[in-house]
Amino acid sequence: MTTLADADWRLIREEARDGPMNMALDEIAAETAADGGPRTVRVYRWDPSTLSLGYHQDPTTIDWEHCDRTDVTVTRRPTGGGAIYHDNYGDISYSIIAPADELPGDLMDCYALLCQPVLDAFERMGVSADFADEEQPEIHEPACYLRELHPAHDVVTDDGRKISGNAQYRQKDAVIQHGSLTYDRAVRRHLDCFTDHGVSPSTFRDRVTGVTEYVDLDREAAVGILETTLAEFTDAVVGSWTDDELDRARERAREKFGTDAWTRHREVPER
Repeated sequence: MTTLADADWRLIREEARDGPMNMALDEIAAETAADGGPRTVRVYRWDPSTLSLGYHQDPTTIDWEHCDRTDVTVTRRPTGGGAIYHDNYGDISYSIIAPADELPGDLMDCYALLCQPVLDAFERMGVSADFADEEQPEIHEPACYLRELHPAHDVVTDDGRKISGNAQYRQKDAVIQHGSLTYDRAVRRHLDCFTDHGVSPSTFRDRVTGVTEYVDLDREAAVGILETTLAEFTDAVVGSWTDDELDRARERAREKFGTDAWTRHREVPER
């Protein structure tokens, strides 16, 4: 395993794209890294707001009519866990993508390493947060933020409420870690994406929190802090997608992440 800063890293500053395109760009960046191109750290926004299903998510748990009626895009992540509502304003997402042989082979060690810039970002924002160290019972299995907390990748504040979820998967000999930081909770919009409305807003607030609950920090500043910690962690320089990467990502979004076959049934098109 090499030191991360010894490799060629680029930072893609926050950009707003729809759910299928955001997931496609992760895969394309993994292919670029595996083929000897730059490793990528990126911050991104979901436009429009998107519900990303966990890889094994039962589609019957989702209120598809509500999502369609309220213009919430639905796609499926290649990572596990429950569905996450990525609010256009309240969610700040990131990805770290590098060749697998440059990262720890042990999953826990890899999470500990790659979550470090996320923890550093919260510290600089003035939010005291760390990996969950106490088990909390599952509240609502279909919703990722209401599942049982996992100490490897769930980040909570000092009062035990989840503020960030992170996940990993491999694509073409590269590791992709992506995650969400909750800047501002969108409680009702989050819960309404599910068919089971048995969880009350107060129960959700007891488990999930956001940056705005602790500090007076505008969203642009919070994004800038995360971009800085990611860039410092990898010694990345500000970069951009190539035209070829964008073309391939649009094709991947159109043929996979934007299809009902993938989102509802996990059917991967042949390429």
